[in-house]
Amino acid sequence: MKRNRHGKGKILSQAEIQLLFTQGLHNLRDRCIFAVCLFSGCRINEACTLLSEDVYTLQGIVRSHLTIRKSNTKGKLSTRTIPIIQDLRLILAVYYPESGKKFLFPGRYGSHIDSDSAARIFRMACQRVGIEGASTHSFRRTALTQMSDANIPLRVIAEVSGHRNLTQLQTYLEVRPEQVLGAVSALSMLSPTGVVGKITYDDIEAEKPLFNDPKADQELEQVDSSQVVPNGNA
Repeated sequence: MKRNRHGKGKILSQAEIQLLFTQGLHNLRDRCIFAVCLFSGCRINEACTLLSEDVYTLQGIVRSHLTIRKSNTKGKLSTRTIPIIQDLRLILAVYYPESGKKFLFPGRYGSHIDSDSAARIFRMACQRVGIEGASTHSFRRTALTQMSDANIPLRVIAEVSGHRNLTQLQTYLEVRPEQVLGAVSALSMLSPTGVVGKITYDDIEAEKPLFNDPKADQELEQVDSSQVVPNGNA
């Protein structure tokens, strides 16, 4: 969890996302920036540097895919395109009149909003709604973890995230306590009685041990024989 700008940004719950978009983020531009991060799994800098033409057609219609150009990716590895799902499409359609001529999210002096400014906006939004341990990277981690939880193959998730290394991608994914519990609960299938999740010993007499111990049985027989009274000595 992120604390004092150290550590990983936490995975956001649906309730926290709802709070941020309804009470934390105060204007349409800010909601749109972080909706792009959430629904595309992109980095904050990738969202801030998006070009309007890579999101809208010349007629102002939201495209089927948004394009994150190679020059704006981490490491400048490759350009990638990400499908725009309906949830994001609705927000982008409403935001269109506010978009810049060149950059989707215009900033000062004809450039785009910078990622540090976006980070400050997000920290203030978290303070308003009482969310701790989150950062702008939380949207990316939340999106990728959600895909993993939905059993999307890692290779497919990597196409969305832009990771070249699956090991690196796995560091983004969070293992939740309920997933660990589910993994251990699956061991109940190994129940020796064939009753999943419940062990019963109806066919075993209560006074006998669960497993036979020949040595113990021999010792018990010796004790019993020593207690027999010889004939004539009664």
